[in-house]
Amino acid sequence: MTNARRLMIYGVVAVALAAAVGYVWMKPAEQSAQQRAGGGRFRANPDQPVPTLASTARTADVPIYLDGVGAVRALNTVTVRSQVDGKLLRVNFKEGQDVERGYVLAEIDDTLYRAQLDQAVAKKAQDEAQLENARRDLERYIRLAATNALAPQQADTQKSLVAQFEALVKADQAAIDNTQATLEYAKIIAPIYGRTGFRQVDAGNIIKASDATGVVTITQLKPISMIFTLPQQQLQQVNTAMAKNPLTVEVFGSDNKTVADKGILQVIDNQVDQATGTVKLKAEFPNTDLQLWPGQFVNVRLLVDTLKNVVVLPTAAIQRGPNGLFVFTVKDDSTVAMKQIAISQQDETQTVVTSGVQSGERVVTTSFNQLTDGGKVTIGTGEPGVAPAVAPGSNNRQRGQQRRPAGEAQSAQPPAQSGTSPESQPGNQRRSEREGGNRTP
Repeated sequence: MTNARRLMIYGVVAVALAAAVGYVWMKPAEQSAQQRAGGGRFRANPDQPVPTLASTARTADVPIYLDGVGAVRALNTVTVRSQVDGKLLRVNFKEGQDVERGYVLAEIDDTLYRAQLDQAVAKKAQDEAQLENARRDLERYIRLAATNALAPQQADTQKSLVAQFEALVKADQAAIDNTQATLEYAKIIAPIYGRTGFRQVDAGNIIKASDATGVVTITQLKPISMIFTLPQQQLQQVNTAMAKNPLTVEVFGSDNKTVADKGILQVIDNQVDQATGTVKLKAEFPNTDLQLWPGQFVNVRLLVDTLKNVVVLPTAAIQRGPNGLFVFTVKDDSTVAMKQIAISQQDETQTVVTSGVQSGERVVTTSFNQLTDGGKVTIGTGEPGVAPAVAPGSNNRQRGQQRRPAGEAQSAQPPAQSGTSPESQPGNQRRSEREGGNRTP
């Protein structure tokens, strides 16, 4: 064995010994720190009350929302094009102007079309004069034929001539109507109410009916529509709710908190997109304050139901153990009792409880890792976690896609009283760490 290999082996052994000594030396210090910090089974005095906060269960009406993402679309969009060819004389609108239906947007030189109208009118007058002369001849032929002074065949021929002139006069009137319409097309009219976009052509240019760009695009902003999608699993729930009443759709502003506008669900698409497993829905909004703009992507929520007079708890009070969901309720003697609960709806702020807790009971919202069934607590001032009474327009909403079976936690049993109660979420562990300074040593 060479000296270099021997030195390497000695170095590895020395590092291992140093690591073992460090572990043995640090372990008692860590246990001592945990005991000094208190909490659960490491508390020095388990009979001392645990400082905590509590919230009161309340009865409230809880709306059920389905969340989605949508794109705003104009209710109507029209690219205004000229229907005749000619020189553009005037443009009567400003870019971004709100125009009414029938507003004259632009005017084309109508000299040629006015001359064509005059020509058609003159042609009709000429044919009407010939028709009148043919009718007078027909009356004379009929009288002569009655006295056998004229062959009946001549009278019949004159009748046919009168009918020809009558048809010719009708054709002249159709030509007048056609040229009159063409003359009116020299004025480009707004077909809908809406807001104009950028002007595509300036006065003085020769425009044609075949131009693809048109003169301007008009977009209807009031009201406005929006198309959003929901998972196909929620389609039955939406159809059932829509069959009962019109459904309200709320769209959020840029902060995803403020409701920018409220509208009504108009239609559900007649098929599911197989590529994404979603279904399209279309809603219409009044857009009175122009909070929505065509092409804008927004977050929306659809109100499908409202749970009436249900018990509501802060979600922070809900804990999950080996046997299901539970909460700690505060008794009159300042002790806590562990109760199994069942829920129907839950979001990040509040939970609807179907069994286990009654309205008016107080539930613990902090310091769960220090609590045991029957242990004493001291309730701090203030109730930051009180479940508010929720209205359909509030931000504390229940999401329909988080629906849980009502009997999910009914068969669960509380864990042993001697151990610490499990924490259901990482957020509870972080709250416990922040509250470590308030624990009793």
